[in-house]
Amino acid sequence: MAMIDNGKPLTQSGVSERIWELAVEDLDAFEREVERYYRLAYPGFTPVKYDFERRIIWLRDDR
Repeated sequence: MAMIDNGKPLTQSGVSERIWELAVEDLDAFEREVERYYRLAYPGFTPVKYDFERRIIWLRDDR
């Protein structure tokens, strides 16, 4: 499990292939779409790290 700087564990998650494809085309668009997705689908969670090789998005629980 990944850890954030303050020692709290992060939640592992992922998104659709459509969103991952944006990372290749336009990294800024990818980050905007990831933030939008989690704002709608997982309120209270903030994406903080991306693992492009393993296709993992690490989320911080801000609830």
